[in-house]
Amino acid sequence: MSRQDDRELASRRRFLKTVAATGGAVAVTAAVGQAGSAMESEPETVQAGETTGYHETPHIRDYYARAEF
Repeated sequence: MSRQDDRELASRRRFLKTVAATGGAVAVTAAVGQAGSAMESEPETVQAGETTGYHETPHIRDYYARAEF
């Protein structure tokens, strides 16, 4: 192999290592950002007289009417 080939090979390896490291950093940043935003939100509180759980609302009834089960 010539020196030019060695330099191209080293350059290509450096590029691929950088791409892999950047992809990993982006994935970690996205995961940390999602976890952080989930932690910041406050839980919903139930007002007095309200019930929790399933509620059949007009948009749900509309969905059932259009759905083909």
